[in-house]
Amino acid sequence: MAEKSDPNYKVIAENRRARFDYAIESDLECGIMLMGSEVKSLRNGKGNIAESYATIDDGALWLVNSYIAPYAPAKTWGHEERRRRKLLASKRELARLWAATAKEGMTLVPLVMYFNHRGLVKLKIGVAKGKKLADKRATEAKRDWDKQKRRLLKEHG
Repeated sequence: MAEKSDPNYKVIAENRRARFDYAIESDLECGIMLMGSEVKSLRNGKGNIAESYATIDDGALWLVNSYIAPYAPAKTWGHEERRRRKLLASKRELARLWAATAKEGMTLVPLVMYFNHRGLVKLKIGVAKGKKLADKRATEAKRDWDKQKRRLLKEHG
């Protein structure tokens, strides 16, 4: 029996470039502290995490430079579009992330922002290492080869 899709689950923003620029070693789902107008704007699909990153400051995890468009009906009590937003993670996860970023070249990259099955906004963060130019070329060559292989199998299969 096919699984019924969840009506609440919805991808808001995806950082597609992250998997090309970084080698993702592990990931973590965490909550995000938002204002009401931000949630309303995200429900309309008006968010972007392409140029954002996560950092650990003063023992807290922060999402920096993410964009959430202003929500027009909330003129008076609106929000700042590119403010730092606090991410919610357990102390154990925070310690693990801090230890991972202390290593050479590791960084925290937001991968996808979505509404989970309960309708809450979640952010998936990846612990990543930056790829060199040669690694990026290899990734692109592998992707092209996979595409060509599928095409050949389709023609002769």
